[in-house]
Amino acid sequence: MSLLHTAYTAYTAYAVGGLAPALPSTDNPSADFSDTPWWVALIKAVGIFVYLLLSTLMVIWFERRVIGRMQQRPGPNRNGPFGLLQTLADGMKSMLKEDITPANADRVVYRIAPIIAATMAFVSFAIIPVGGTVSIFGHRTPLQVTDVPVAVLLVLSVASVGVYGIVLAGWSSGSTYPLLGGLRSTAQVISYEIAMGLSLVAIFLYSGSMSASQIVSAQSSLWYILPAFFSFVVYVITMVGETNRLPFDLAEGEGELTGGFHTEYSSMSFAMFYLGEYVNMFTVSALATTMFLGGPQAPPLLSAIGGGLLTGGWWGLLWFTVKLWTFMFFFVWLRGSLPRVRYDQFMRFGWKFLIPITLAWVVAVAFIRGAQLGFLGDAKLRLLGRELSVATVVIVSVIAVLALAAAWVWDGRREARLAAAEAQPPEEVDPFAGGFPVPPLPGQRLREPRPALAPARSDAAVSSTLLTAPAKEDSHG
Repeated sequence: MSLLHTAYTAYTAYAVGGLAPALPSTDNPSADFSDTPWWVALIKAVGIFVYLLLSTLMVIWFERRVIGRMQQRPGPNRNGPFGLLQTLADGMKSMLKEDITPANADRVVYRIAPIIAATMAFVSFAIIPVGGTVSIFGHRTPLQVTDVPVAVLLVLSVASVGVYGIVLAGWSSGSTYPLLGGLRSTAQVISYEIAMGLSLVAIFLYSGSMSASQIVSAQSSLWYILPAFFSFVVYVITMVGETNRLPFDLAEGEGELTGGFHTEYSSMSFAMFYLGEYVNMFTVSALATTMFLGGPQAPPLLSAIGGGLLTGGWWGLLWFTVKLWTFMFFFVWLRGSLPRVRYDQFMRFGWKFLIPITLAWVVAVAFIRGAQLGFLGDAKLRLLGRELSVATVVIVSVIAVLALAAAWVWDGRREARLAAAEAQPPEEVDPFAGGFPVPPLPGQRLREPRPALAPARSDAAVSSTLLTAPAKEDSHG
């Protein structure tokens, strides 16, 4: 740990492109809560809760309208102007519907499961910085409920606990389809949480901290979406798998499992699962905004206007919301564009491709960071007016060569598979060539097997048979 602390303190190098800011000397949160009494923290917590509820109401309407446009059909347009009150009407309908409990259900667990699924998503949002430091009733406080040195790990842990709601819902219903949906969700979340956690390791290496406020502060000059673009792509894929959204909504596939884990739920119990899904979408999107897009920081061009007039304070809430809804539009776009993948394809992609390649990426980033911190030598190279570490250039070159070689091998195997698939079958096929009958493919004709003929007998043998037959008959007579 002392070596890591020394590395953090001595960090003055640059990222892959040489633009990363200097790390602070400690990994403690940079947000200052010293002037935040408990009642101000309570106000912020209630504000986050209301913010998420209103955002959920809006995104359900937004999703219906956008997908309606994509599919050339109208979305909700009756209740309220532009159908804005349709989500509220659906909520009232859920409250008035009959709440049915299956006869074979474990009643206690059956009731607790939707509560776990709905509340855990709200808890994760407590460490997300949604704005800068503002004044609330005379107290200077950051727009963040709390922060800890391992805040990002807290989000991942709470997300794991939220899965228990889905698993317990499937098990406690006492029905086959919900049980299968719960099991699918368990395997799916475990698989993609590994890749999600690995994708964030690169951010920890670049920022030197797991505190949300520290990670945002470290992106003051360069958002991590650029030096850690591969981690960003992996995280976006895994966050869709984590939230059970199309094309990865395999825990509730209508064509296979009816409604999946919530098949036996109705009324407000079902609505709580619905609420938890959308709040979880906001949570993973907020974490992506914090880790890769600078959190509440203004875009680079706007942050330069008026010496930072449009950044910090309450302006941060605006930029954070814009970035958040960009990810929400991405969720909606995927749902309206892509079909559901097969379960075996989804699991194979996670375990055999995503996790190994993310591990390789983490190792590469670790070597790059070690070279930039001077652990692999102090030799410098001047290129285009910029001073770069020779070790960094060598490591990046080796990584690029290995990536090109892997892509070349991948393309070769892919072309071989395509060539094998496009090979024309023979026009005539022997159905018994493999030892068992095989039906022909379309356009093929069968090669009829020739029957084994008995050897022809000689004329002398035939004559002998005709001459001796009556004698044998007479002797028997």
